[in-house]
Amino acid sequence: MARLPFFRLFALALRQLLRDARAGELRVLFFALLVAVAASTAIGYFGARLNGAMLLRATEFLGADLVLQGSSPARPEQIASGKSAGLLHAQVVEFSSVIATDNGIQLSSIKAADNAYPLRGELRSAAEPYASETSGSGPAPGEAWVEPRLLAALNLKIGDSIDVGMKTLRMSRVLTYEPDRAGNFYSLTPRVLINLADLDATGVVQPGSRVSYRDLWRGEPEALASYRDSISKELAPNQRLLDSRDGNRQIGGALGKAERYLNMASLVAVLLAGVAVALSASRFATRRFDASALLRCLGLSRRQALSLFCLQLAILGSLAALGGALLGWLAQLGLFKLLQGLMPAQIPPGGLAPALAGIATGMVALAGFALPPLAALGRVPPLRVLRRDLLPVPASSWLVYGAALLTLGLIMWRLSLDLLLTFALLGGGLVAAVLLGGLLLLGLRSLRRLLAGSPLAWRLGLGQLLRHPLAAAGQSLAFGLILLAMALIALLRAELLDTWQNQLPKDAPNYFALNILPDDKNTFAQRLNEFSAEAAPLYPVIPGRLTEINGQAVQQIVSKESTGDRAVQRDLSLTWAADLPQGNTLSEGQWWQASSGNGNGNGLPGVSVESELAQSLKLKLGDQLTFSIGGQQRQAVVSSLRTVNWDSFQPNFYMIFQPGTLQNLPTTYLTSFFLAAGHDQQVVALSRAFPAVTILQVDALLEQLRSILAQVTLAVEYVLLFVLAAGLAVLFAGLQATLDERIRQGALLRALGAGRSLLIKARRIEFGLLGAASGLLAAIGCELITLLLYRYAFDLSWSPHPWLLLLPVIGALLVGGAGVYGTRRALNASPLKVLREG
Repeated sequence: MARLPFFRLFALALRQLLRDARAGELRVLFFALLVAVAASTAIGYFGARLNGAMLLRATEFLGADLVLQGSSPARPEQIASGKSAGLLHAQVVEFSSVIATDNGIQLSSIKAADNAYPLRGELRSAAEPYASETSGSGPAPGEAWVEPRLLAALNLKIGDSIDVGMKTLRMSRVLTYEPDRAGNFYSLTPRVLINLADLDATGVVQPGSRVSYRDLWRGEPEALASYRDSISKELAPNQRLLDSRDGNRQIGGALGKAERYLNMASLVAVLLAGVAVALSASRFATRRFDASALLRCLGLSRRQALSLFCLQLAILGSLAALGGALLGWLAQLGLFKLLQGLMPAQIPPGGLAPALAGIATGMVALAGFALPPLAALGRVPPLRVLRRDLLPVPASSWLVYGAALLTLGLIMWRLSLDLLLTFALLGGGLVAAVLLGGLLLLGLRSLRRLLAGSPLAWRLGLGQLLRHPLAAAGQSLAFGLILLAMALIALLRAELLDTWQNQLPKDAPNYFALNILPDDKNTFAQRLNEFSAEAAPLYPVIPGRLTEINGQAVQQIVSKESTGDRAVQRDLSLTWAADLPQGNTLSEGQWWQASSGNGNGNGLPGVSVESELAQSLKLKLGDQLTFSIGGQQRQAVVSSLRTVNWDSFQPNFYMIFQPGTLQNLPTTYLTSFFLAAGHDQQVVALSRAFPAVTILQVDALLEQLRSILAQVTLAVEYVLLFVLAAGLAVLFAGLQATLDERIRQGALLRALGAGRSLLIKARRIEFGLLGAASGLLAAIGCELITLLLYRYAFDLSWSPHPWLLLLPVIGALLVGGAGVYGTRRALNASPLKVLREG
C-alpha cells in the first residue's frame, strides 16, 4: 500500500477542515481552546510582568544595594563601619503624621530623606499634577513634595503651605515616583517627602514614637559583603538588613498569593474547557466513523487515517491557541487597568514566554482530552461502509482517565500551583458537586409526576431533561457554582464592610490619637474632654519586641505565616494598666489586684497576654518572656491570658504589663474618642495645638479599604468571566452531543403537525428550567456560605439577601438564551430531508 506523503495528507486535512468548518462541534472545540489559552495567557502575563518589574529593578525597590532598617536610629559605630568600607550612605526616616491646613486634616506618610537619597533608581517629580516628570534630588529644606491625592483631599495647590508637626513647609513640587515605595501601610496614605534637615523642627519624632529608620548603602559587592558580615552579629533585635531579595519578597509576597489564587481560577477555566474539548472531540470522532471507513477502503492505512484527523484537530487547535494568546494578552491589559494604583508604577511588557506557555497549555489540554476519543477513528473497520452497525473497539478506560490525569498534572505544574491547596479545593469541589448533583438528580426525577397533567410544551421540555438527567444535573451544577462564586464576591464587596460598620455602637470611637507626648498628656486629655465625652483612657505605649520564650529564641518556636510569626517580626505596642481594660475578659490566671505580686514567687513582674497570640506562641501561665525595649532587655512572667474584643474600637494590646514594670523608658500615649459629624474644625484645632500627635480618622481609613477591596474583587470577577465562558463551552459541547437526536426528534414532531413555535417554547422551558435551577442553587449556596462566614468567621449578625432571588432569573436568561441558540439547527432542519436520511 503506497504511503501518502505528509504534505498531501496535510493538504487533505486542511481541505476537510475548511469543508466542515461550520460543524457545531468544531466551533465549540475552537471556542473552548480559545478560552483555555486566553485564561492561561492572561494570568501568565500578570505574573511574568510583575516578576519582571521586580527583577528589572531589584535594587530600586530598596533605593540602595543594602538597607539597615530599625525602629531606632543606627548606632554611630554601625554608620562608621560602612563609611570606612568605602560605601555611599543615605538616611531616610519614615513615620505617619497628620497634615493640618485650614481646609482640614489628612493622615499622611512622611518620608524625611537627606540629599544623597536615593542611591539606586530615580526620584521623579513634576511642577504640577499630571505634568511632565523630571528626575533629580529631593526637596530643599523648608519645602515639601506631595502626591496628587493629598492635594485633592485637602483642596490645595502647589505653592500652598502645610504644617508637618510644628514646622510649616511650602509645597514646591508633585511627587510622582519613589524607587523604594513598598506595599505596606505607608503606601496606603498620601506621601509627603521632606528634607531630613527639617525633621527635628517638626517635633513629631520623639522617644517612644513609632518610626522606621533606614540607612541606605551602595558600593562594590565585596565591600557590601564585608560590611554585612561585620555588623550582622551585632544587630539589635529591632534591626534587620535588607538586600534586593528582601525587597522583592516584601512586594512580591502579597502579589504572589494573588497570582496563586488567579492561577486557581485559570485551572478551573482550563479544566472546564477540557471537558468541552472531550465532549466535542467525542462528537467529532463519532460523526467521522463513516469517513474513516471510506478512507480505509480507498487505501489509507490505519495510521494515516488517524493522522489525517489528528492533523485537522492540530490545525484547529493551533488557530484557537494563537487567537487565545492574543485575547489573553488583551485581557491582562484590562486586569492591570483594574488594579491600577495597587501595582508598581512601571511594568515591563512580559515578552513572548507567557503567550507560548498559554499556547502550550491549550495544546496539552487538546492532546489530553481529545486524543482518547479520537483514537477510535484509527480502529474503524473498512467493512463499516457496508455495515453501519460496526463500531470501533472502544478505548481502554485506563487510557482515557490516565490521559486526563496526566494532562491535569502537567497543567498544574505549568501554573506552579500549591498542590495541597489545589487538591483541597478540587477535593472539596468534588464532594460538593456529588452532594449537590445528587440533590439535583432527585429534583429532576421528582418532576416526572408533573408530566402527565402538563401542557405539551412542558412535557417536551421536561422530557428532554429527564432523558439525560446526568448531563442536565452536571450542566446545572457547573453554572450554579460559577454564579455562586461571582455572586458571593459581589455580595462581600458590597456589604461586608458596611455590615460590620453598621453593627458598631452609635457612639463607638471614630478617631484614634497616637504619639501623645508625656508633657502633653494632661493638657491633651483636658482639651479632649471639652468636646468629646466618649473618650477612652490614655494608655501608655512603648514599642518593644518579644525575643525569647523560656530562654529559647522566639523564631524557633512559632510557625511561618501564623499570628505569632507576624507578631514577633515587628515591634509590639506594649503598655501597662492597673485595671483590666474595657472589652477584655480574663480566660486564665488572675489580674494584679487578685494576686500577691505576680503570683509566681520568682521576683519577675507579670504580663497579661492576648489568648489567640498565646495559643500561636504556645504560651502558658508561668512562661518567662524576654523583651527588647529601647535597647534594654526586660523579662516578665505570663500571669494571665485575655480574650479581647477587637471590634470595640478601644485601644487594645497584645501585651499588658504589671504597673511599675516599664519605668524609665521612652513613652507616648494612645487613646480613642467619638466625635459627631460636623465637628471637623475641632479636630483641626486639636491637631494644630498638638502637632506631634497623630490623629487617625477611622471613617477615612475604612473608605480607603473599601476602595481597595472594590478594585481587587472587581479584578477577581473579571478573571471569573473566563470560567463563565468555559462553562458556556461545556453547555454548547453537551448540546452538540445530543444535537442529532434533537434534530430527528424535531423533524418527527413537525411531521406529526407540531408548529415551530411549540418547539421553541419547549426549548425555552428546558433550558430556562436548567438555568433557573443553576441560579437557585447559587442563591441557596450563597446564603449558606454568608451565614457561616458572618456567624463563625466574622462574628456579625446575618440577614437574608432578597436580591439573590434574581439569580434564578439571571440563570434562566443566560442558560436559556445560550441553549436556544445552540439548538437552533434542530428547528431549522427540513423534516423531509431528515426523515429520508433515516
